[in-house]
Amino acid sequence: MENSRCPLVALVGRPNVGKSTLFNRITRARKAIVDPTPGVTRDRHYERVTENGRQFILVDTGGIEVGGDETMTSLIQQQTQQAIDEADVIVLLFDARGGLLTEDYEVVKMLRRIDKPFFYVVNKIDGPEQEQTLLSQFYELGVDHLYAVSAEHGYGVRDFLDNLVAGLPPLEETYALSDSTIKIACIGRPNVGKSSLINRLLGEERMVVSDIPGTTRDAVDTLLERKSKSYLLIDTAGIRRKGKVKDKLEKYSVIRALATLERCDIALLLVDAGEGITEQDTKVIGYALERGRACLILVNKWDLVTHDKKQQKRILDEVSLATRFMEYAPVLKISALTGAGTGRIFSWIDEVYKQYLSEFSTNMLNKILKQAVETHNPPLHKGKRLKFYYTTQVSVKPPTFLVFVNYPKGVHFSYYRFLVNQFSAGLGLSNIPIKIILKERERKKYT
Repeated sequence: MENSRCPLVALVGRPNVGKSTLFNRITRARKAIVDPTPGVTRDRHYERVTENGRQFILVDTGGIEVGGDETMTSLIQQQTQQAIDEADVIVLLFDARGGLLTEDYEVVKMLRRIDKPFFYVVNKIDGPEQEQTLLSQFYELGVDHLYAVSAEHGYGVRDFLDNLVAGLPPLEETYALSDSTIKIACIGRPNVGKSSLINRLLGEERMVVSDIPGTTRDAVDTLLERKSKSYLLIDTAGIRRKGKVKDKLEKYSVIRALATLERCDIALLLVDAGEGITEQDTKVIGYALERGRACLILVNKWDLVTHDKKQQKRILDEVSLATRFMEYAPVLKISALTGAGTGRIFSWIDEVYKQYLSEFSTNMLNKILKQAVETHNPPLHKGKRLKFYYTTQVSVKPPTFLVFVNYPKGVHFSYYRFLVNQFSAGLGLSNIPIKIILKERERKKYT
């Protein structure tokens, strides 16, 4: 087994130049909001893209506004700066119809200080004729190569993507891991206690520790051996064993969390007992849910609320609400600083990973499906009863089951959730996500 990560490609530029439209064009999705109002992309959006045999994660950012004083503008700039800091490749987008503005010069000047691959793309050019009339002014920026595209209609996008993929950083040298190695990502906001937790896991368990050269510019993965089991702490961003850690503010960004979630089996999500669940926490939970990652929710700094029953109830209620579609994730109350509760983390990791790798016989799965359908009759779809024929397991991490049904699109989300719950309970998979893929059974053709 090998360990690697996808390059991160950030779309940046002034507001309303078409970043979200280009994002949707490249990802073939409609996840980013498209609206003519400047600044409508309030947060970053992410999607894994495969082009010409290479994969990368495309990041849609809010716009850069040089010298903007509004609060929202400032927040968008902070988010964009985070994306630039974390990205491997920057795509700077301009608006051909809006023309070359003073802000464009400032943005190019600002971004030139960054030593990363850049692609300069001029959007809203619908064909060769417009390319001749609208593109020339942008060469005043002193840019060697400009890509003329129409994100809305697709003109020039194929040529741009071919060059983008060719310009991605080379695949980093990977290293072999045993199949039994459990890959763990520790994620959370600044000052939530990630460094303290990692140091406690490394320092107090008397583990054999080796630092593996980083798969990112400033990070290392740490391989642990504990009780004959192998664990990989992913992307610990320079954190070393106790005594080698400098006390500095650890910068957190959702994009880094996304990158680590792409590579891990289990995510340790730290929540601050004093501050509760934040919007960033819910985004990370959402990403973990989308990608089918197993999770442990670690409510850290529990020692600070030991005598505050109201705060204890409030934080646990918040966690329960934020993880309502992730009820399987164990919630542990810990103190990374004092060590309280941390002794259970590895035993939970082992149990969750065991479930994550579970495989089941087709016979057993079909018994559960039959019992579920008998317990709760499937609803009608366009006047016809939904029929579930049979199921089989197609993969692990997480356990994934293919269920054949006559009308897959007619299965309502509530019934889908019912099936998921029935399989989870029937298979003893109480602490991990499972995935059900609904597939239409081919109908017999009569001649």
